[in-house]
Amino acid sequence: MRTLTLAGLALALTAGTTPAASAQAPTAGVRPDFIAQLDDAATKLVQLAQAIPQEKYAWRPGVGVRSVSEVLMHVVGGNYFLLTFAGVKAPAGMTEEGQRLTDKAQIIAELQRSFDHVRSTLNAWKDADLDKPATMFGRQTTCRNVFLTTVTHGHEHLGQLIAYARMNGIVPPWSAAQGQ
Repeated sequence: MRTLTLAGLALALTAGTTPAASAQAPTAGVRPDFIAQLDDAATKLVQLAQAIPQEKYAWRPGVGVRSVSEVLMHVVGGNYFLLTFAGVKAPAGMTEEGQRLTDKAQIIAELQRSFDHVRSTLNAWKDADLDKPATMFGRQTTCRNVFLTTVTHGHEHLGQLIAYARMNGIVPPWSAAQGQ
């Protein structure tokens, strides 16, 4: 029942993605769970990126700490870079830190594109592919852990950006909707 519920949630959350990604969405196994968590982070990161005004994209909490735009582009870069450990090619010109963008609209577009990349890759793989060995940061692991790390990386920086937003008097849209 839990798998069916999560699969339904994953399908509902991917409804706004490209038709090819939605058509291939898995309905069983671990991938719907990954996609549900990925979509949760992606949706909230995009909503928060949209809520933060352009003039705050250069804001940083201290010297030597990533700015709002740098954090968002770090997530973009991570969505591509981390999957390279599973043998997935990153787009040309994309590095671990992503591109150096500061324009809000461009950053949001790249953020959405990077999450679509992870989602479509998960849709294309089979659960058995996740058991394949991988080396990540010099450590032997599995492709499953590569995807898990990618998903948790998005959530990690979502938390960071929630703090950045609140420090600037911006309430995350999903919290504002609940009166928080």
